[in-house]
Amino acid sequence: MTGRPPRGRAWGRRGITPRIKVSGRSRGRLSVAGLLCYRPGLPACLCSRLRRHTGRKGERRSLGESDYIHLLDGAHHLLKGPMIVVWDRLSTHISKAMKSFVAERDWLTVVLLPGYAPELNPVEGMWAHIKRSLANLVARALSELETLLRRRLKALQYRHSILDGFLAGAGLALDRPN
Repeated sequence: MTGRPPRGRAWGRRGITPRIKVSGRSRGRLSVAGLLCYRPGLPACLCSRLRRHTGRKGERRSLGESDYIHLLDGAHHLLKGPMIVVWDRLSTHISKAMKSFVAERDWLTVVLLPGYAPELNPVEGMWAHIKRSLANLVARALSELETLLRRRLKALQYRHSILDGFLAGAGLALDRPN
């Protein structure tokens, strides 16, 4: 989940566009990765990892391979079973380091989506849902945004029907092979 802050619509008097002043002194950013976990017969679950970047010299500006591996290891610990991960082709997902990390884990199978297919990725629907809830937010500090984002992700964890909807929104279904 990267890019510019999401913008939404606001109510205002006719002919007067509502404006919110922002200091523009934002230093830092948040990076978020998420896994939607589906298993036939069980409720969907959400695992996420959030990293705060302060903008210091030499600091990575996004999530790295080790962050994604920690996310996968945490999901494996939670699910207690083998996993098949369906990933987009983010450069971090297909790097040599990631391939070696994945090869070390016999419980993990990775399947890559076609080159550009966000409509097949249920996580894209989840990010759109979260971004809509953050539209027009003016956070005074990065820590305020981080707290709010953690709360939204935590609340979404327990909304299994919405998590199932992200899978359905991608046109996918869980069926047992015959």
